[in-house]
Amino acid sequence: MTSRPHPAIPIKWLLALTALVLLVHVLLLKGNPLALGLSQPQPLQTFTTRSIAPTPAPTAPAVAPRPPKRTPSIAKKPPVMPQSTADFYQAPPPAVKEEAHDTKPTLDDVPHETVPTEATPLAAPPRDRLAQIERNYTLPGSVRLKYKVDTNKFPYGANAELRWKQDGETYDARLELSVFGQARVQTSRGQIKPEGLAPIRFSDKFRSEVAAHFNREQGKVTFSANTPDAPLLAGAQDRLSILVQLAAMIAGDPAQFQPATTLALQTIGPRDTDTWLFTVGEEEKLTLPGGELNALKLVRNPRQEFDQKVELWLAPALGYLPARIRITEPNGDFIDQQWLATEPPV
Repeated sequence: MTSRPHPAIPIKWLLALTALVLLVHVLLLKGNPLALGLSQPQPLQTFTTRSIAPTPAPTAPAVAPRPPKRTPSIAKKPPVMPQSTADFYQAPPPAVKEEAHDTKPTLDDVPHETVPTEATPLAAPPRDRLAQIERNYTLPGSVRLKYKVDTNKFPYGANAELRWKQDGETYDARLELSVFGQARVQTSRGQIKPEGLAPIRFSDKFRSEVAAHFNREQGKVTFSANTPDAPLLAGAQDRLSILVQLAAMIAGDPAQFQPATTLALQTIGPRDTDTWLFTVGEEEKLTLPGGELNALKLVRNPRQEFDQKVELWLAPALGYLPARIRITEPNGDFIDQQWLATEPPV
């Protein structure tokens, strides 16, 4: 059996069919384009943010900062010349020991005391030891006494001079302590009464001067240092006139001043008042730079922790004026004033 040949398709139909197929493809591409493996970008989303304030952590109560620990500063107090070698008032607490140095010593290095801010109540001494006498006063004649002064504060000697003048009605006393051209001077002037010396003015000068004025009409003492006035008692002396007053008391009747006799006198300084007690001791023979002298010893022993010990030797050959004065500090420092020569008054 022979196959029947297929009828031939006219070429124009083939072209028409091809065109139709192309048209269908174009329409499909417009309606659903290809992505080519890339995702279309998504529209941006708007994000709303909010701030959340953190809850503050609980704080501890505010504590005031502790002040820095302060190291107590020890002001180097400039040493002061003693008010005089007869300066027997209250001493300060022991100073902090300083390192040794080669500075040339001055008068400031002489042992000294600080004036107390207020007087310490004084217990009355036993009545049987008080000098219960009707005193006679015999004042020494005008004179000038020179002294050699030793102290453990420096190895150099100092000099002192006591000038005493009186005319039977008034008196003038001056005590000067000097070393290396520097000087400290105390003066006392006043009247001479039946009961001895009646000071009018007492002064103490080193760099500047301070003074005490005796107002007997009003019964008080006033001070140039702006410290309060103080009551003025009968028989009161200042820190220089007391040396001559003791001499006049003992010279008036030495036999009445037996060992263990106690003498009490109100004593005026440039800033305050105090009551000084002296106990009479034995007579001693002294070997001094000026020679040998017999002298009656009086002692003021410390009553409080920082008081000085004061030893006086009153010589009959000097009208019972001091032949020697030794002042000892609580820490052992001392100043020792010893008679060197007697000269006529200036």
